[in-house]
Amino acid sequence: MQTRRHTLLAGLGLAGLGLAAPGLLAGTARADALETRALGFHNLHTGEALTIEYWQNGVVPEDAAAAISHVLRDHRTGETHPIDLRLLDLLHALSLQIPSLRPFQVISGYRSPQTNATLANASAGVARRSLHMQGMAIDIAVEGVATSTLRNAALAMNGGGVGYYPDPGFVHIDVGRVRQW
Repeated sequence: MQTRRHTLLAGLGLAGLGLAAPGLLAGTARADALETRALGFHNLHTGEALTIEYWQNGVVPEDAAAAISHVLRDHRTGETHPIDLRLLDLLHALSLQIPSLRPFQVISGYRSPQTNATLANASAGVARRSLHMQGMAIDIAVEGVATSTLRNAALAMNGGGVGYYPDPGFVHIDVGRVRQW
């Protein structure tokens, strides 16, 4: 059975490359410059939804970057921050790996230093130097997809950190060093 990823990659003539082609995620060799990439988000705290092409012919449109920063903002303070393109690429690649066309449900995107400090003081599970504060991390779920399936797909990509939180029902993904918890 072919996945959506294989169908898309076959259409681009890239099926044999595999997802771990470092240049595609790290931005070193953009053989995919003519490609269009889209992501869907549903922020569970604000109720906002966004489906947007964030990559068009090798460029991230300014309005797309602003819209993504807005929907992934710190919902506690309203502060926005640019979201790292590597994180968007990782989410896009992940969306091709999972058996769903549903948007990513956002539990936490960007966190201001103030919000992160408050959360870290309240819980040992929040890193004091969280990559959320740099727009390099996101906590997500996908309706109809088990968190274990989401975690396994993210781990297989080897694109950064993956945290698994089955009881609250989300997966943390970041573009820091490769690690898991």
